Amino acid sequence: MKIVSVVGARPQFIKAAPVGQALKEAGHDEILVHTGQHYDYGMSQVFFDELNISEPDINLEVGSGQHGWQTAQMLISIEEVLLREEPDWVLVYGDTNSTLAGALAAVKLRMPLAHVEAGLRSFNREMPEEHNRVLTDHCSDLLFCPTQTAVDNLAKEAITRGVSLVGDTMYDAVLQFAEIAESHSTILQALGLKAKEYLLATLHRPYNTDVPANLNSILAAFLEIKEPIVFSVHPRTRQKIASLDNPLESQLENSGVKILDPVGYLDMLVLEQHARLVLTDSGGMQKEAYFFGVPCITLRPETEWVETVEAGWNVVVGSDRSLIVEKAGNLQPPSQSQRQIFGDGHAGKLIARAL
Repeated sequence: MKIVSVVGARPQFIKAAPVGQALKEAGHDEILVHTGQHYDYGMSQVFFDELNISEPDINLEVGSGQHGWQTAQMLISIEEVLLREEPDWVLVYGDTNSTLAGALAAVKLRMPLAHVEAGLRSFNREMPEEHNRVLTDHCSDLLFCPTQTAVDNLAKEAITRGVSLVGDTMYDAVLQFAEIAESHSTILQALGLKAKEYLLATLHRPYNTDVPANLNSILAAFLEIKEPIVFSVHPRTRQKIASLDNPLESQLENSGVKILDPVGYLDMLVLEQHARLVLTDSGGMQKEAYFFGVPCITLRPETEWVETVEAGWNVVVGSDRSLIVEKAGNLQPPSQSQRQIFGDGHAGKLIARAL
């Protein structure tokens, strides 16, 4: 069986690793197409190096641009790949422009389409990701859901055929790589950090980075928090911080906030596992914090991962400066341990078997 897998962004490389391994073990032929949506080393190549993912068979090198332009360039190029390869399945991940382009290319050519991480909903149509995931789900023939909530979301939209609850492939990846990360990463020593004595922050959603008032409010909260913060900064976020009409960038650099370029997956796993608290607008980091039993403050007005909130490990605060500072000061792990919400660590094998 031949499968064309389409990836393009940092989280998708992680989600694709366990599936690619399972497909290989099952004797299937996977052609990995990298759209080039994320293209510098820290956001792309490092993940292929660390996760032992085969180098992409095809790199479209689309790069960044306006949403419409970027999606269109991907669609044109992916269509050419599919016509040439004639796969049995097209496999897409998550909710990026790469996901939507792969889905549209497949459905226009009447090729079977499978969506990993189907059924997520933020119910916020201002998010480009929400449109991408909804459209992809309604195009797909097989829908691989990470949680029961995702299955229920699809049922509310009358999608019940081809739906499978398989668990989360990011949980597969954490189980596979966390021990390797502990033995190989030296990030804590390099930064002079002690376990549970720092907070870990990331920020990349347009809701925060493209709205100066929101970005200012979050950065001001970081300055006000009286604990060391490790802030791993997405290249686009760094540009947005530099463009602010105030001295916040220099204040951050002169404060207790450690500003880092994006780190590799293994280093990030170690930073997440040993943080006292995570502050993020990343869906993936909300889950990884939950996997490690680390409380999380979500810097968005909503989350797709409502299960983590209901379990008491995650709190949603948006960009409210005072609320961020308050929760950073008093958020503690709940008394009960994490429930097994995201499967048993065999999502990749279940997906390979279903295909």
